[in-house]
Amino acid sequence: MPIDWQPLIEIVHAAQRFVITSHVRPDGDALGSELGLAGILTGLGKSVRIINPSATPDHLSFLDPEGTILKIKEDVSIEQACETDVHIVVDTSAWQQINSVRKVLEQTSARKVVIDHHVSSDDMGATEFKDTTAAATGVLIAEFASALGVTLTARQAQALFCATATDTGWFRFPNADARTYRTVAALIDAGAQPSLLYRELYERSSLERLKLHSVVLSRVDLACDNRLAHTYVERKDFAETGAHPTDTEDLVNVALAINGLDAAFILVEQIDGRVKASLRSRSELNVAAIAENFGGGGHKQAAGAMLHGPIPEARQKLLSLFAAAMNTPAEDSSAEE
Repeated sequence: MPIDWQPLIEIVHAAQRFVITSHVRPDGDALGSELGLAGILTGLGKSVRIINPSATPDHLSFLDPEGTILKIKEDVSIEQACETDVHIVVDTSAWQQINSVRKVLEQTSARKVVIDHHVSSDDMGATEFKDTTAAATGVLIAEFASALGVTLTARQAQALFCATATDTGWFRFPNADARTYRTVAALIDAGAQPSLLYRELYERSSLERLKLHSVVLSRVDLACDNRLAHTYVERKDFAETGAHPTDTEDLVNVALAINGLDAAFILVEQIDGRVKASLRSRSELNVAAIAENFGGGGHKQAAGAMLHGPIPEARQKLLSLFAAAMNTPAEDSSAEE
């Protein structure tokens, strides 16, 4: 599903001011893609602002040491965010995923562009550059830079390597195909340093993060004929361990490492009482289809959604859907909270 980048090249050359946005709770692909694209546009002499619906998570703050990424309504108003020629949304095309930035897109007179690799999609009134076969949006940004004739700097390459590496689970997920490896090879040639990036991402956990992981992993239980693992995080767990909500990142993949599993999910209780669900599959099971039942989405093997609480009710809804998809009983041996 190759993308014809020529329309975006024309948009870039015709405009001067750009705003780049990604989804709530931005991950490595979201932030890496934003920073890589921002660097490319800035190198062309453009004025660029990154404005997100959520703050940058602490564990990914090393990607933006100068703190240039802005949060809507805190660092910049909706009216100020509307002051641009082009508004580019990366790594999502779902209204639910951009939260209060939606008001900007609805009010702005700017040209709207989406660059994304997710299947789930809403009509944002944007020109879409989408390839669902790409392992990460970072891969698409790297390919756009090549089509644009831009030579990436080491910093841009590092950001795009982060985007690609994190969305492929450091290349261990099935989406890491030959195209992915060709992309990261080019990024290394441009100056990306994988060893330094790995250290920043995976070798600087806080004691509080480790304590939270211990609590949450102790709750892992199996269902659906032991083919599905699930666990949960309550709000009080953060207070009791001193951890931060972003410290739940990658926990679902740890649960998925149990031998014999087809899928896993984790539920995280939110301040407003809702429950964030992160779903993973390492089989043909399509977790994006399950997430769509709650207005969420993502990829076939990695998806997310927001459910109504409390946790036991949200868990039972998911167990029922997983059981139906896997054609198994939905028995759950978890104790009630």
